[in-house]
Amino acid sequence: MMPLAEGDSGVLPGVAVTRYLTPLREGGSLPGLVEGDDLGTYVCKFRGAGQGPRVLAAEIIVGELARRIGLDTPRQVVLDLSPEIARYEADEEVQDLLTASVGSNLGSDFLPGSFGFDAHQESPSEVVSTIVWLDAFCANVDRSWRNPNLLWWGDALWVIDHGASLYFHHGWSGGLTDPERFAAQPWDSSDHVLLRQADSLGTVDETLSALVTPQLLTSVVDLVPDVWLEPVPGAESPAAVRAAYVAFLTARLQTRQWLPGGGRRG
Repeated sequence: MMPLAEGDSGVLPGVAVTRYLTPLREGGSLPGLVEGDDLGTYVCKFRGAGQGPRVLAAEIIVGELARRIGLDTPRQVVLDLSPEIARYEADEEVQDLLTASVGSNLGSDFLPGSFGFDAHQESPSEVVSTIVWLDAFCANVDRSWRNPNLLWWGDALWVIDHGASLYFHHGWSGGLTDPERFAAQPWDSSDHVLLRQADSLGTVDETLSALVTPQLLTSVVDLVPDVWLEPVPGAESPAAVRAAYVAFLTARLQTRQWLPGGGRRG
């Protein structure tokens, strides 16, 4: 596993949805499988779902951070959904969701032939420990045996679905909260599907502590489209909301209460 260079940045590709294929009813937000004008097939997370655009922001920030630290994760794109796609959908529930999501939505590459996590198929200790480190750092509460959010594809373990991370932004509706509170917040690892296999956390922490910098975090947060960065008291512009995400994550970098077993104190 080779982490990517800190300067590897850019913008998420834009793809127009040409056809809605089928709902994926495993998740509570009713994602769907769609085709794009680039002939790709994507799992679409809809902006109009009940969880709102902050979940999409978390998907991009944590998913892209996963990629930057060397984990396998599906490529993400911004999917443009036209009103015509919704007009021809027969399922009333899906039609309502599509209508509420006209415009930009989040797409992740569909991994054909992938299958769910199997604890009997081993993955390198470094990979497992990196996944646990990422989940602890980003406070991901959704990688349990009930819902591992892991796929085997191409003989590698892929991480997916990071919308349950960065819970602190759900408390911003009344105004920005204190980054130091998130920084000091322990992470409950008791239910994590990979914790017992993560025997290289100390080594991984040393490596990632040097790689994950405020500059890298800024480049990741910059990928979130403006329209998904809802203004809150104390951060009324997309730039201010981006700065808040970077401040919260940078503060967490300086602590290790969140890392199982502790780690480098910085």
